[in-house]
Amino acid sequence: MLLARYQYDLVEAGCDEAGRGCLAGPVFAAAVILPPDFEHPLLNDSKQLSEDARYILRDEIQQTALAWAVASCCNKEIDSINILNASFLAMHRAIEQLSVTPGFLIIDGNRFNKYGTTPHFCIVEGDAKYYSIAAASVLAKTYRDDYMKLIAAEHPEYDWHSNKGYPTIKHRNMVLQNGHTPYHRLSFKVTEPQLKLKFEDTL
Repeated sequence: MLLARYQYDLVEAGCDEAGRGCLAGPVFAAAVILPPDFEHPLLNDSKQLSEDARYILRDEIQQTALAWAVASCCNKEIDSINILNASFLAMHRAIEQLSVTPGFLIIDGNRFNKYGTTPHFCIVEGDAKYYSIAAASVLAKTYRDDYMKLIAAEHPEYDWHSNKGYPTIKHRNMVLQNGHTPYHRLSFKVTEPQLKLKFEDTL
C-alpha cells in the first residue's frame, strides 16, 4: 500500500514526469498536493495501470487534490538543455502553477534541480511508494498521451496514436526511412543496422 506523506510538518507536493524515453514530443510533468489523509485502493505508478484506469483516476485526482498542475518542455527545449534538465524544468513549471504553495517536495527518481528555496527529497520508484507521486505520474502520463494523440493526425505514419512517441520498432523504422518531423527530438539518434537508440549525453 502506498504512503500518504513523506513528512507531515509542511504542505507536501509530489512530482513526476512522463515521456523521458520518447523519440518525439514534449516531456510532461505534474505536481500534486493531496489531502494528508488521502488513500486510494487503485492508485499506483501509472505504468502499472491500464489506460482506462489512468483516465478514471485522473478525474478522481483532479477532484480530490488540494492543488494540481501539469506542464511540459517541448522537443526543441529538450534538444537544447538535454532530457534530464528538461524533465526538471517541466517539474518546476508545474510546481509554480500550483494554486497552493508547497513547503516540501517529493520527487520521483534520484536527481532533481532545486526549486528555489523549497526543500525536497528524491525517492527512487517514488511513484510506487507515495500517493502524491503516483497521482503526478497519472496526470503527466494522461496529459502527454492526449497531446500525442492530438498531433498523431499530422504524421500518421509514425503511429504516435499507439506508441505515444516511444521508440517502438515501427516508429524507429519510420524515422530511418522518412526522417524527422518538427516534433522529433534531434538529440535522440536512431542508428542502423541494429536499430538501437543512441542517446547523446550532454550532461
